[in-house]
Amino acid sequence: MRHIISILLENEAGALSRVAGLFSARGYNIESLSVAPTEDPTLSRMTLVTSGSEDVIEQITKQLNKLIEVVKLVDLSDGNHIERELMLVKVRAIGSAREEFKRLVDIFRGNIVDVTEKTYTIELTGPSTKLDALLEAIDRSLVMEIARTGASGLGRGERSLTI
Repeated sequence: MRHIISILLENEAGALSRVAGLFSARGYNIESLSVAPTEDPTLSRMTLVTSGSEDVIEQITKQLNKLIEVVKLVDLSDGNHIERELMLVKVRAIGSAREEFKRLVDIFRGNIVDVTEKTYTIELTGPSTKLDALLEAIDRSLVMEIARTGASGLGRGERSLTI
């Protein structure tokens, strides 16, 4: 099962590599990873997506909590949360494909952020499933390039990862 783990960790050199090293040493896969400073400049929020059984996820969280840099963590998948991801897709847009892309972008509430004679670059944010649905709707032979940020998320309502 897919899990989104949100981690508050000290904003210092080497913290990211120690978390990644923990996954690597145990043979666990990180599907996506994003890190940025929080409202407190001494802390960063790391959001990582991984898959595994409940036992594997429990082992991962226990090992992460042992790292000195980790201040607090929560598995967002354990409760109500809001998840978003950003995707940029560059597509070949010639002839009738131009209008089709404009229509698809409107349906998915995205934006065309760059236009040339032969290409569009589409920006889309939302849950991973929404981004995947757009890609399924596009003729894959027209896709030139894709960049995705990976999931970021917060607990809903009063649920918060703070110290």
